[in-house]
Parts: sequence; structure tokens; C-alpha cells
Amino acid sequence: QVQLVESGGGLVQPGGSLRLSCVASGTIFILYDMAWYRQAPGKQRERVAMITRGGSTNYTDSVKGRFTISRDNVKKTTYLQMNSLKPEDTAVYYCNARLNDNHWGQGTQVTVSS
Repeated sequence: QVQLVESGGGLVQPGGSLRLSCVASGTIFILYDMAWYRQAPGKQRERVAMITRGGSTNYTDSVKGRFTISRDNVKKTTYLQMNSLKPEDTAVYYCNARLNDNHWGQGTQVTVSS
């Protein structure tokens, strides 16, 4: 059973930075494609960034140039470095692991507000 635990969310002012972490357990981490999703109140969950097991990355247009996804296969951890944060980045951020099916973390709240 894959377990994902996110951390690193919080309250930050516009223009600030946060780094989210997602630690995986109970799985062979290197086999999984990993992603970060977010869901704002009243909106659908959207994929923010993905990193394949081979290290290829892609991002939704609204975060390109501001967010960076990375992974440490030894630590079984996926990161999302978020810079130049905007109020519209406010959401619950979820870690996702995908191989034959999808696995989700519990989410971490990110609030961008002055």
C-alpha cells in the first residue's frame, strides 16, 4: 500500500516562496511517476507539475517559470519549490503517485495573502 505524506504548506505573502515535500512509503518509489495537484475552493483539482520516473518534467502554464518539481529517489521524496507566489496559488496541494493506479496524500494548505 502506497502512503504519501505532504508537508511544507502555510501562509505566505505575495511574492514569497514555499517548498512542499511529499514522502512516500510502502512502495518501490523509483517506479512511480510523481505529481503535485491543487484544488482551490469551488474549483476542480488541477495538475500543477509532474515528474516522471525518468526525470522528465512538465508544468501547467500558470506556474511555468515559478514552480520547480524535483525528486530524490534515495529519500523517496518529491518536492515542489514555489517562488513568486500569487494569491491565485492559494489551494490545498496534493501529492500524487501513479503507476497502474493513482495514490494520493492528505493534502497541505497553501495560502498566499497579505
